[in-house]
Amino acid sequence: MHRTAHRWFRSLVVTAFASLALGTAVQAAQPPAGFTALFNGKDLKGWRGGTTFDHRKLLAMTPEQRAEQIKKWTAPDQKGSMMEMGKTGKPHWYIEGDDLVNDGFGAYATTEKDYGDFELLLEYKTVPLADSGIYLRGVPQVQIWDYTEKAKFKLGADKGSGGLWNNSPGAPGKDPLVLADKPFGEWNKFRVIMKGENVTVWLNDKLVVDNAKLENYYDRKLPVPEKGPIQLQTHGGEIRWRNIFIKELSK
Repeated sequence: MHRTAHRWFRSLVVTAFASLALGTAVQAAQPPAGFTALFNGKDLKGWRGGTTFDHRKLLAMTPEQRAEQIKKWTAPDQKGSMMEMGKTGKPHWYIEGDDLVNDGFGAYATTEKDYGDFELLLEYKTVPLADSGIYLRGVPQVQIWDYTEKAKFKLGADKGSGGLWNNSPGAPGKDPLVLADKPFGEWNKFRVIMKGENVTVWLNDKLVVDNAKLENYYDRKLPVPEKGPIQLQTHGGEIRWRNIFIKELSK
């Protein structure tokens, strides 16, 4: 083959593969029927900062107080905020390819919208010694951590991720029914259904929590709020998220 023609052919092949990869990524980001994407793959539209904070107290604030508090959790000029710059020079939360990435620090990624009953789908990939979780209606949490970290075996790390870790010791749902975590470097897949106070969790298609009551971490005498945000916790180790979809359920 002539050199010029060879270069043209190589360029054509590279372009074709790039187009195929792009098409696959776009297809993978489409929510299943009935679901809405919480992460659009491009920016943090629909998300704000947050932390471990009783959502009822946030709603009880005046609109001005609430806006100021959310600004502290979100704005890049606020220490400990969602968008504060980390050690790498990037914000604590940033987009890389199709991934929503957190460096392990800063405020939690928190949906601007509050949800009642819902079905949540998402994928995550993390690193050794990392510790994270998913807050439901602003209440901690569906646990994510390093299931090989011996220092945390007494806390239940050896049982794996997916349990409602902030439930009382011995309460249903606190520990996952099975160890379902994938090895580091692979993506894990959650399916979470919350109806009323009860939560069911599948991790990598394995049932790990079976219709267990989520206790109100802030006041166990009270039920969890009827509505609240979805929060992705930061806890000292990098974690990547993708394909975050939600379907609101009628009561």
